[in-house]
Amino acid sequence: MSSLTVGTPAAAADSRARTPAIAWGKCPEFSDENLRKMGYKEDQFAAVRKLLGRMDCGTIGVPQDYEDRGGKQIIVALTRLKAADQKNRLGSLALNPGGPGGSGYLMPLNLVMRGAAGLDERYDLIGIDPRGVGRSTKVTCPDGPRGKPSPGPITEEQAKKTYADMVAWSKQCTQQDLAFIGQLTTPNVARDIDRIRAALGDRKISFFGVSWGTWLGAVMRTMFPGNVDRMWLDSSTPPDIWKGFWTTTHTDAVDRNFQRMAAWMAERDDTYGLGTSKRQVVAAVEDMVASYDAEPLTFTDVDLTVDGALIAQAAGRPSTQWPMMAQVLKELTGAKGPVAPPTVKKAFGDPPAGDETQTDKTAGRAFHCNEDSSPSTFASNWKDYQQRLKDYPVTGRTSPFVHMCAGWLLPAKPPTVRPVSGSLVLSGHRYETQTPYEWTPAMRAVIGGTLATVNDDVHGSAAQVPGCAAKIIDYFETGKHTTTCPGKPVPASAQTPQRG
Repeated sequence: MSSLTVGTPAAAADSRARTPAIAWGKCPEFSDENLRKMGYKEDQFAAVRKLLGRMDCGTIGVPQDYEDRGGKQIIVALTRLKAADQKNRLGSLALNPGGPGGSGYLMPLNLVMRGAAGLDERYDLIGIDPRGVGRSTKVTCPDGPRGKPSPGPITEEQAKKTYADMVAWSKQCTQQDLAFIGQLTTPNVARDIDRIRAALGDRKISFFGVSWGTWLGAVMRTMFPGNVDRMWLDSSTPPDIWKGFWTTTHTDAVDRNFQRMAAWMAERDDTYGLGTSKRQVVAAVEDMVASYDAEPLTFTDVDLTVDGALIAQAAGRPSTQWPMMAQVLKELTGAKGPVAPPTVKKAFGDPPAGDETQTDKTAGRAFHCNEDSSPSTFASNWKDYQQRLKDYPVTGRTSPFVHMCAGWLLPAKPPTVRPVSGSLVLSGHRYETQTPYEWTPAMRAVIGGTLATVNDDVHGSAAQVPGCAAKIIDYFETGKHTTTCPGKPVPASAQTPQRG
C-alpha cells in the first residue's frame, strides 16, 4: 500500500489558491417532528428555534480531486452560528462530530443545546457536512449485506459467507463512482476546511473534533500548521488510526468496562441478584452467554432472539446505560418467554429513534477503507477474532470477525501526522471503549499538545458535561490548558432510565 505524507508544499499551496466565495442562502426549515427526531423535548423548541434564527447556511465549491483543480467541482455544505458578541468576536471555530461519515451541519446547534452553551458567545461556530456526507455532494451505495445471523456463535462457514458478501458489496460500491469515492479522504476534508477558512476571511481557524474528528484535526494541523489556531480533540484516535483497529487494546477496553459494570452490579445485588462480588457477576454473565448460545430464546411479541451475542451487547455498554442493561441481564436470568421481559423488549425490541441522515454509511466506509492498509483477508481476521473470543468470553463477541474493507478496490493511502507548533488539547476518557484511553496519550506522543483526562467511559462526552464544557469554552476564549475534566458520573441508583 502506498503512503500519503501530508504537510507537503502542495498542501501548503492549497491556502494560496484562489478560493470561491461561500454561497449563503436560506436555511432548511425544521418541523417539530424533525426536532423530536433530533432528540429535543418540546420545552427546548423555543431555544432551538432562536438559535436557528441566528444560523446562516451555505455551500462552497471545491475540487473533487485537488491534483486536478480545474477539473470537476463538488459542493460542501456548511452552516455558521454567528457569535453572539460580534464586537468581541475571536474568530471561527470549525466542528466535526466524528464517524467517519458524521454530519456536522447542525453541530453548532447541538453543541450549544447539549452542554456547551456559551461556546457561541465569541466564536462563529462552523458546522460542515464533509464531502460525501449529508447535504454535500455524495454517492449512496445500496445497503451492505445484512442477512439475519443465525442464533449462537458464528461458525467459520457462516463467517466465510459474510466475508464473500462483503467483498461483493465493496466491489459494487466502489464501482458506483470510482473517481468520487476515491477522493473521500481525510486530507481532502482538511483541504476543504482550509478553503472554507479562506472564504470566511479568517487568517486562522480553530477546531473542535470528536472521535474521527480528532484524526481530521491532527491531519489538518499537519497539513496547514500556519492556518490553524486553537484546537481541542476529544476521544482521540491513535496516530496510525486504522492499523489494527480491533486489536487487544480495543477489545480489552470493552472487557475492562464490563468488569466495572460487574462490580457496580455486585454492589446492588439486592436489586439484580447476579452476585455479591465482581467475580460472581462475571461468572454469572459468562454462564448466560454459554446457556443462551446452547438454547437461544425467541418471543411471540417481538422479533428478537436472545443468544450469547445479545448478552455481550448488554455487557458492553457505557455506564450511562448500566441500570437498563443490568435490568436486562436480571430479566434474562431464567427467562422462559413466550413474551419478552419488559426491559429486554424496551432495550432491544425496537429500532433506536433518531435522525437517520446524521451518518452517511457509504462515506464512512470510504473514508475508512481509502486509508486502512491493515490486512483484510478472511484468514487473518478470523484467527484474530477466535483469539478475542478465547481471551474475552463475554465481550469478545462485540468485535467484528470480518474486515469492513474486504474487497475494497481502491489502494489504501494512510496519511501521516507529526508535531507542529500551536495550541492543542487532547481529552481522553479513562474507561471508554470506542476510542480507548490509551489512544489519546499515543496520539499526543506523536503530535504534541496537552493531555486532559476525563474520568468517565462516555465517548465524546467532554462538551456534554457542563464542568468540562466550561473548560473547553475557557480554552478557546483564553488559551488556558487543563489536564483534568469532569465526566459523566456513574449512575448511583438502580433506576431504569428512559431510552434515548
